[in-house]
Amino acid sequence: MSASSDDGLLPWLEAPLAQALHGTRGHALLLHGMQGVGQFELALTVAAAWLCEGDDPAARPGGRACRGCAACRLIAARTHPDLMVLVPEALQEALGWSGSDEAADGEGGKSKAKPSREIKVEAVRAAVAFAQQTSSRGGAKVTVIYPAERMNPASANTLLKTLEEPPGRARFVLASAAPQRLLPTVRSRCQSLRVPLPAPDVAAGWLAARQVAQPEVLLAAAGGQPLEAHERLALGVDAPAWLRLPREVLAGQAATLATWPLPIAIDALQKLCHDALAIAVGALPRYFPADGLPAGGDVARLTDCSADLRRAARHAEHPWNAGLGVEALVLRVRAALRPGKEGDAQHSRRPSLATLK
Repeated sequence: MSASSDDGLLPWLEAPLAQALHGTRGHALLLHGMQGVGQFELALTVAAAWLCEGDDPAARPGGRACRGCAACRLIAARTHPDLMVLVPEALQEALGWSGSDEAADGEGGKSKAKPSREIKVEAVRAAVAFAQQTSSRGGAKVTVIYPAERMNPASANTLLKTLEEPPGRARFVLASAAPQRLLPTVRSRCQSLRVPLPAPDVAAGWLAARQVAQPEVLLAAAGGQPLEAHERLALGVDAPAWLRLPREVLAGQAATLATWPLPIAIDALQKLCHDALAIAVGALPRYFPADGLPAGGDVARLTDCSADLRRAARHAEHPWNAGLGVEALVLRVRAALRPGKEGDAQHSRRPSLATLK
């Protein structure tokens, strides 16, 4: 299986792209699905098709961008005057798109404040102004917003009027992994298209084409999301580390988890608790191989531990003492995993999550 189609599109996005190009009837499209399946990549591909100026049908199968006309070259260079891409400051470097919401200090330079994870109201105001301007190339004006759920209430409300009554040929593509967090009034103004998880063999084949060892293991670890699996590999979450994690946690060892970013370490412990609960009630695990999971965990303790991990996850981006925090969480999960009286004794003296601070 090839890693991607001839024009670079992720292979599992072929069907959603066809739906987007041939089934969109309005001016605003909401692409939604689980994180790590390519909503952003699909949104850019749709925007490129809308802006493409190629007139050779053979070069534009299914209405896709030809990749050879002047407009397509401008998009590839990220300088098309009729395309605006809004992403939070914190994601701009990773995605390779600079936005209009860069914070500036009083002297016109960039602020030293931590990059925002939200799409600010100033950026949305700039997008509204952009949509109201005459097209530079005589075609559509397209705004891509990702992740759309990162618009705060003020930002989303700023967009409503333009979404309802777009000027000229203005079009919008919103991409989101959490559409339920969008204002209902925003969702109701968009045509919705779900981007499903790829088939496991397709996703594993895509990872294998990128020289990823044991792709099935990493795909399961990422909940079936291939882009997430690939990104985590660069952070040290490889297959051997994932497979030995249950054994290490059961032994109270935090060395592997301590090398990962705290949000990913907490996520891994949540998945371990999830699968231990599945084993405890006679269900199949989702993230780890069944033969690598401990047996005998208590449902009540595991449920209690999962609630603690959810609370910790809400603060994972805060400047905690990550090393001590991971150690405390590992001991907490270890107590929940151990069977019988041993687990009860450890559970009674579980470490406080205040250790994170």
